[in-house]
Amino acid sequence: MIDLIVFRVLNNRYAIKIENIQRIIQAVELTTIPNAHPLIDGMMSYEDGVLKVVSFRKMIGLETYPEELASLFEKLKDAHISWVNSLEESLKRGTEFTKTTNPHLCELGAWIDSFTSYEDRVTVVFNELMEYHKKLHNAGTEVLDLYKKDQESALSFFESEIQEIYTKTLSALDVFVEELDAVANSMQKLLVYEHEGKIFAIKVDAIEDIAHIEEGEIMSASEQEHSSEFLELRGVLDVDGVLINVINNVNMPK
Repeated sequence: MIDLIVFRVLNNRYAIKIENIQRIIQAVELTTIPNAHPLIDGMMSYEDGVLKVVSFRKMIGLETYPEELASLFEKLKDAHISWVNSLEESLKRGTEFTKTTNPHLCELGAWIDSFTSYEDRVTVVFNELMEYHKKLHNAGTEVLDLYKKDQESALSFFESEIQEIYTKTLSALDVFVEELDAVANSMQKLLVYEHEGKIFAIKVDAIEDIAHIEEGEIMSASEQEHSSEFLELRGVLDVDGVLINVINNVNMPK
């Protein structure tokens, strides 16, 4: 029987032997190492010494988590610009407003509902974003109800109230984006990994499960797409239709 820790990086699942993992901890702000290998994000204090941290995303050729979040939030910002423009168009032309006014049903709202942070600095800017985003959608509901009674009053409310809330929402979104490194750390995990006497940390997106399997359940794969001098894959595991890449070992870049 083999015990594996299953973790996720973007939409990819990987499993690594639990016996090689000393601890699982929250990702933290790292100290930059001058002239370090591109796969190394930096170093951190650990017990009585320091620990180098390797990015698993970089190891398999993906963009970093902050880069992914930056792209996502640019998309979410554009969506809310479109939301306000569509609302104004509906009020002026009397056409149906087809976008949601429920703050939990838009893409940003769904992301907000799924996000949790234990970093005080992130929590402050996150709460501000959440507050203004909710106010914006609620004001959308209010102005549409007002429009049924008085179009002129609804347009006045849009110009005075919604535009102000909208400006504050985008400003809060921009401030949140400025903290994306801290946001990414609050979401990612570090696997403190030991291999051949070397100890370092592997930064991953999330820990998903612990799998107890038999050796024979690991299927060989004809192509190990992400295998390299730093990452050796053993095969593939099928757990309830989900394919998981099983790691043989990870090597720290010099």
